[in-house]
Amino acid sequence: MKLRFWGAARTVTGSMHEVSFEGRRLLLDCGLYQGRRKEAFARNSEFPFPATSVEAVLLSHAHIDHSGNLPNLVKNGFSGAIYATPPTIDLCEAMLADSAYLQEKDAEFLNKRLARRRAIGMDGGNGDIRPLYTMADAERTFPLFRSVKLGEIQDLGGGLRYRMIDAGHMLGSAALILEAREAGHDLRVAFSGDVGRKGLPIIRDPEPPTPPVDYLILESTYGDRLHQDLGPVKQKLEATINRTCARGGRIVVPAFAVGRTQQLVLLLTQLMREERIPSIPMFVDSPLAVNVTEVFRRHEDSYDAETRSILEDGNDPFGFHRLRYIRTAAESKALNDLRGPYLVISASGMCEAGRILHHLKNSVEDPRNTVLITGFQAQHTLGRKLVDKLPEVPIFGEPYRLRAEVVKLNELSGHADQHELLEWMKPLATSLRRVFLVHGEETQGAALARAIEERYGIPASQPARGDEFELSPGRAA
Repeated sequence: MKLRFWGAARTVTGSMHEVSFEGRRLLLDCGLYQGRRKEAFARNSEFPFPATSVEAVLLSHAHIDHSGNLPNLVKNGFSGAIYATPPTIDLCEAMLADSAYLQEKDAEFLNKRLARRRAIGMDGGNGDIRPLYTMADAERTFPLFRSVKLGEIQDLGGGLRYRMIDAGHMLGSAALILEAREAGHDLRVAFSGDVGRKGLPIIRDPEPPTPPVDYLILESTYGDRLHQDLGPVKQKLEATINRTCARGGRIVVPAFAVGRTQQLVLLLTQLMREERIPSIPMFVDSPLAVNVTEVFRRHEDSYDAETRSILEDGNDPFGFHRLRYIRTAAESKALNDLRGPYLVISASGMCEAGRILHHLKNSVEDPRNTVLITGFQAQHTLGRKLVDKLPEVPIFGEPYRLRAEVVKLNELSGHADQHELLEWMKPLATSLRRVFLVHGEETQGAALARAIEERYGIPASQPARGDEFELSPGRAA
């Protein structure tokens, strides 16, 4: 078996790892790379292998940096199976359609701007911007999904099979354990996907992997740090809202439509019912988040005990009287004309596309307002520039002064920190021969590699894009 790393290699986005076994090619995830617009488009457009040669995709979860390039794979000729949990499939149908729609609309918006520049004699580039893929490409992807339940063994044929365990990162997220029969021996490779944290709102805690496993592909998003305790998250959210309302500002919250938005709504529901924050208008301005929340409502079996108890008491964990879900563009634009304090949650979580850009454009130059960042921001994204508090930030290619307050709410991170990752992999420590660290920037991966080697004595490394390793039973890579 050979393993090659194409995405999320020394970076956090674009998860995609190639498994080759006896002439067959499988992918672990097929995510969108997010970053500088031109670089991201080039990276996502061209696959380093023929899409027609891929037999199947084993998908860990629905986040766009793990699933978002599937329609482009299909556009380029892939026609195999995409294996995922039932919630992941439901989420992907909403998310991939939304991704395609946003790409079409962003291309349309930018092309109109280029046309105006050309009309007044300014440089408008050499040609129009085209979307990476379209709604039609997304629709051709949906029939390829195949449902696999957590714990169920999926036979892939030819000596390959795999099973999934609950990764506790988001609704439907899974870690994968791939088994191959090679030279009369069993070879087992685990892929963590994204490992969650104990005690996160709504979803169950991550399930520990079971040995023996020979090799582990492990995420390292927060491999160099420890999270703050989850306890103060409500207090920090409460203080941020009250402080902004006192100065008459709005709270703009870029948030991933899947998982983070629903967690925030649950916390806001609790704060509102406890009368700890003012009764201001609140909005979820994302058609995707609206659709995803309906998916959450369909999968109550994936909730943790606390969220199930809310349902048993007859309450809706994703709604209260001051909260309004926004679908249409006209309703979204109308929010910018509101006076007085209000809160709006909108996607995308890294501020790279979608309606959040319009809200930021109309908010970041006013010091009364607050931008509340609730998740990891990859290098070169607008979200990272906001977190770094640059004096000016680019929105739709134009500079805007950053005068709004920027608050980071790290406590809701869906990614395990260094200690939690070490504890999660502990059951595998006696059988592991090597750990490959992905989905982390170089400093995070290097720190986690040192921690793994110090604690367990297992070689750990952070592959670069394109690095290939041969995995064989009985000897290290």
